Amino acid sequence: MPSARTDSESWKRMVLRAMPPPAWLGVDAPSSDVVLSSRARYMRNVRGFRFPNTASTEELVEVERLIVHANKESGLNLEPFRQISNAEREYLVGCRLVSPDYEWSEPGRSVLIDGPRSLSLMVNEEDHLRVQALTAGWSIDAADATARSCVKALGKHVEFAESPIYGWLSASPFNAGKGRRLSAMLHLIGLAQAKRLPVVLSALTSKGITARGLFGESSRAVGAFLQVSLVNGDQSEFAGAVEYLVSAEREARLLIGRETIEVRARQAVEFACASTTLPLSDALRVIGWIRWAAAASIEGFPQSARSVDLMLTSLELRGDSQTMAAARSRADFLRQALD
Repeated sequence: MPSARTDSESWKRMVLRAMPPPAWLGVDAPSSDVVLSSRARYMRNVRGFRFPNTASTEELVEVERLIVHANKESGLNLEPFRQISNAEREYLVGCRLVSPDYEWSEPGRSVLIDGPRSLSLMVNEEDHLRVQALTAGWSIDAADATARSCVKALGKHVEFAESPIYGWLSASPFNAGKGRRLSAMLHLIGLAQAKRLPVVLSALTSKGITARGLFGESSRAVGAFLQVSLVNGDQSEFAGAVEYLVSAEREARLLIGRETIEVRARQAVEFACASTTLPLSDALRVIGWIRWAAAASIEGFPQSARSVDLMLTSLELRGDSQTMAAARSRADFLRQALD
């Protein structure tokens, strides 16, 4: 008889295969050799209610009711996710549609997602409402238009808290003002190998642009996957910064010989296939090298970087309580994917 772990993992893989891929994995992705996705995130809070970190359960439940009602009345009709399995939760986190630390099992929490998996709403995360749109490759204008349209539609049916002095109010003063964060997920492995990444990121920081890991604030930049973002600055300045990063990354990649890329990528594959457990950091490093080999069209590797990006949505992301089980799952997944 199969073990409980085998049964559980087999069922999980079945669930994930049945899930549609997120829109940001689309093949029509500008500058996809460097940029995985673009994201626009809007924060809003409902007037007359305390922020989630100080609100009562009754307030959180009422805020949820108001936002779900606004979703219906606005015609957005996003699909609500409440009582879901761990496998579905892993899928949504891996697709970056939901924050890893979002406590959606608590009262007053729910996630609403559109059919193409390009738009998601988190209710009562750090703020009452987090709207985020993700689009493929470097396409920040499309992401911003989608998220902004959603917020505008919801705002016709629920009143958001705003100050003539501080702008849109937020649980975090850092996010108050425009209530918007523009982001791009990049793979800067060439700059990392050329030892130029720290200098480049330092220059961006001086312009108010921050760099984080694959899953936001609490994650590290492993595998040279970085999320660069801007909160209150000008959109054209952010676009210029990302386009500079794309250009600098391509130049850096040209300095690394194809033979070196192939050797390192094959070493990464051998390491993954020989491992029975893999920490998330090691799994991301392996995927980073494979992605570079795919983007460089090296024989024996996936035909495109986009096909490698799909792996990022299926990595086990569970926390410390199940570290060993998660590490085994990652190793099993990569071994099968690379076989």
